[in-house]
Amino acid sequence: MKLHISQPLKRSYWQESVVSIKPCPPMVGDSRAEVAIIGGGFVGLWTALTVKQHEPDCRVVVLEQDICGGGASGRNGGFVMSWWPKISTIRSFCSVEEALFLGRRAEEAISELGEFCNQHGIDSHFMQKGWLWTATTPAHVDSWNGTLHACEKLGVAPFQRLSPDEVRRRTGSPAHLGGVFEASNATVQPFALVQGMRRVALAAGIVIHENSGVSQIEPGQPSRIITQGGALTADKVVLATNAWSATIPELSGLFTPVNSSIVTTKPLGAHLEQIGWTGGESITDSQLMVDYYRTTRDGRIAFGKGTGAMAYRSVIGGVFSDDAESIALTQADLFATYPMLSPDAVADSWSGPVDRTYDSLPVFGSLRGHPNIFYGIGWSGNGVGPSRLGGRILASLALGRNDEWSRCSLVGRTCKNFPPEPFRYLGGKMVRNAVLRKERAEMQGKSPARFDKLLARLAPSGLEDKS
Repeated sequence: MKLHISQPLKRSYWQESVVSIKPCPPMVGDSRAEVAIIGGGFVGLWTALTVKQHEPDCRVVVLEQDICGGGASGRNGGFVMSWWPKISTIRSFCSVEEALFLGRRAEEAISELGEFCNQHGIDSHFMQKGWLWTATTPAHVDSWNGTLHACEKLGVAPFQRLSPDEVRRRTGSPAHLGGVFEASNATVQPFALVQGMRRVALAAGIVIHENSGVSQIEPGQPSRIITQGGALTADKVVLATNAWSATIPELSGLFTPVNSSIVTTKPLGAHLEQIGWTGGESITDSQLMVDYYRTTRDGRIAFGKGTGAMAYRSVIGGVFSDDAESIALTQADLFATYPMLSPDAVADSWSGPVDRTYDSLPVFGSLRGHPNIFYGIGWSGNGVGPSRLGGRILASLALGRNDEWSRCSLVGRTCKNFPPEPFRYLGGKMVRNAVLRKERAEMQGKSPARFDKLLARLAPSGLEDKS
């Protein structure tokens, strides 16, 4: 089983703004682990920490091809969200009780993250000021109604309806026509959070090897993991490689890597107060190629867009690092949303990979014929908070625990598969272009072409379940 080792991606603003930490030494020679985790991002580190919490004497080794947080965990928007916006989808494959379990645990994970940072002195810029789900075109007004109705049927009310004037006041943008508010959500500086988790993991006795890309896994009981510098023999293996998992044929059909891009402004100072966006809320609109934006502690706007570009054979390269076309789309939406910004306001930009499943929820399991090799993939742009739950699921699977996590409905669930190449890439480009045309027309108040509407229905679902 071969894995693709990618070149380091262009560093994000989050990664560049954290004081450099000396990397952990790469793996050299032969070594042994009870649990080996491939990937040093949120999923891998939460899994390692949870394994140690359950079994403190367990030898856990994390192998990371770059530095911890060098991939998607250090490049995202830093939104710490729940799964309430996806509750209709969750309910489609599990019982009422299980849907409530997953919804409540995902919401609780947000506050738990803040408590974790306080306990361990992690300056992750954690700020729990809530999330605004908005409409920026008449076609998207009340797109949240189905989700709110699904929550009502379950007896929960995580969302608060707001008047259009209130949404415009809180966002500081005339583009918003309506919205709802979920108070539990938070924001973080994602790379700072990863670095804090890394420090806690090392203090707990977890061995981390950075710059130790895995080129091959020799399955078996135990399995043997090959890196450039050596080999690690492990009783259990956890794949926490997210978009990079596309090199494994069995997993490549479950998701497709698509890009997302972010631009950050210069510190805006008093101008941000004049705009009126002073409450620290994170915001998304209701496009499928969603705009997501938040402010930073030093007064910047970080504005992202799920731009959805793909690469042939899902190779993680330039499209997922610094894609000029996607960044241009993102910057255009920033200025459409905040037209009062100066044309030279943008200070930085980058792209990153999203491991997108058809329903935008993760799936967990073990590889066929290899019951000691586990995976958790498909975070679909919402991994910062839910990855804490993913770590619990993967830790329970790796340790053979029979508990609420190993038995939860996300494990071994049946998912719609993506087609193989070249149909995946060619078809994906056609669908993406149709979505772009459809949403461009909607944002201009026009009726989309019928063909574009039909093709757009083939796209995977988005960050929220929209009615």
